[in-house]
Amino acid sequence: MAKQIYLLLFFCFFVRIAFSQELQARVTINAGAINNTIDKKIFTTLQNQLNDFLNGHKWSGDSYKTNEKVACSFLLELKSIVEPNVYSASLIIQAARPVYGSSYQSPLINYQDQDFTFKYIQYQPIEFNDNNVQQSNPLVGNLSAVFAYYAYTILGLDYDSFSPKGGDSYFQKALNIINNAPEASNIKGWKLFDGLRNRYWLNENLVNNKYNIIHDINYLYYRNGLDSLSTNDTKARKNILGSLIKLQAFNQENSGTAIVQLFMQSKAIELIGIAKNLPFDDKARAIDLFTTLDVPGAQKYRDALK
Repeated sequence: MAKQIYLLLFFCFFVRIAFSQELQARVTINAGAINNTIDKKIFTTLQNQLNDFLNGHKWSGDSYKTNEKVACSFLLELKSIVEPNVYSASLIIQAARPVYGSSYQSPLINYQDQDFTFKYIQYQPIEFNDNNVQQSNPLVGNLSAVFAYYAYTILGLDYDSFSPKGGDSYFQKALNIINNAPEASNIKGWKLFDGLRNRYWLNENLVNNKYNIIHDINYLYYRNGLDSLSTNDTKARKNILGSLIKLQAFNQENSGTAIVQLFMQSKAIELIGIAKNLPFDDKARAIDLFTTLDVPGAQKYRDALK
């Protein structure tokens, strides 16, 4: 009997490890713009439910150790009440992945979604099913659809950084959400005509075969670049600059894509640190690359690397 109990406990422990979830997510809600006639406890409940949703849902078929989970954060800024229980919001999504041989976390994504409308009644279940994205109420479904979309996108970017085009299946799952997205008059962000910086265009850039080199750049930068700094510093920095040269060429041929901005956001401190100890000629080349790819942040590169 004792042996059977031991085996049962071992099996339960094994299952918990084998199917350990992928994200180490933190959701924060800012409801400061919402008037005081609303009981703010509802937003605490929503925040807790969203944390449970992201961290408790199984997003892939792979097992993750605790130290392998993808660290990510979501800041949900509530802007207004559209109608009873329906909120207009923006969402800031950030994620990072660990660099081999260090405690450093390198940014994967820093993205702001400006058009997010959803319905939430306190304690309503937050559920997601790839086969029923819209759910019975589109505005209710939009809440889980948006967070699921970014969960898949984060995982895709993470897998891309460890193997060439390794994130494709997750970008396709995000595309499935786009193709079956909730539809209502005040739901935006899923269509090509909803703007140039939205969920549609971000995913389009990631699944369009014309842009396949982006996945090679991602892999070269992270796996052959950052992850090699602790073992072969000179070669690693060369690979990092090589990936950015490829990105610069891509940007010249495909100006205005969402994916270049996505890649460069939050990279300034990281890139400055990489370039600081380069030889003079390589540093000058690096400054040219950084300022071309990150025009709004050009001056900080020049100031830090002069």
